[in-house]
Amino acid sequence: MNVKDDTPRSTSKEVASDRRIKLRHIVPSMVTVFAICAGLTSLRMSIEGNIPAALYLIMLAVFLDAADGKLARYLDTASPFGAELDTLADFFNFGIAPGLLIYNAFYHASEFQNLGWLSCLILAVCCALRLARFNVGLSVPPKSGARDYFVGVPAPALASLALMPVFMSLVGWTSIGTYSHVIAVYEIAIALLAVSMIPTFSIKHASISRKFLPFLAIGSAIVIICLMVYPWHTFIFANLMYLGSLPVSYMRERDSQPAEG
Repeated sequence: MNVKDDTPRSTSKEVASDRRIKLRHIVPSMVTVFAICAGLTSLRMSIEGNIPAALYLIMLAVFLDAADGKLARYLDTASPFGAELDTLADFFNFGIAPGLLIYNAFYHASEFQNLGWLSCLILAVCCALRLARFNVGLSVPPKSGARDYFVGVPAPALASLALMPVFMSLVGWTSIGTYSHVIAVYEIAIALLAVSMIPTFSIKHASISRKFLPFLAIGSAIVIICLMVYPWHTFIFANLMYLGSLPVSYMRERDSQPAEG
């Protein structure tokens, strides 16, 4: 006696479809891989003494780090795999590569080699801790108004701030290398800002009135032109503006908290 089998069977077409993936799902991850390649090549350039090329590649990695997240949200392809890959890329590009660039630029033949290496290690470790804390925070519902701020300096800003002495050496202050001990203290202070609890501005959810859009477009064009003509001066100015914004973000976030009692 034959018994009818009601168990659903997967057709060959369904099995084949399970083995295929749409190309748009891998675009953000490919951008992240490109950012890793930029960071690795920056490391090679810094070892070979080509400091400007190394800086350009790290700044390219900063741009690609912003682009891959935007692409993932635009294409609706965000995934845990992409998030983990992005974290690994950020650790290398903004924690390891800048530290080694600074070491090769100022400490390779300096009497403060050990102090310089210590500052680079602290920079990399603080970057790793900052990224780990950020990933853990993704699973915690944000408090009211918390989306307007990061906790501590984010990894791309950390890299840019850490590279400030290199920017200054490229705009003409060639004697900055003689202050190696001061640079090491500066790098450690910047690294500690990354793991601090200081609220820093986030532009992800920022908005402006429509009437200011023309001014924003003009300002953006000016910034792009300045980056093309005076890149290192522009980065120095941006870093100073960012450091100046830290007390403002701290006071605004403190004032926005409800009074206790």
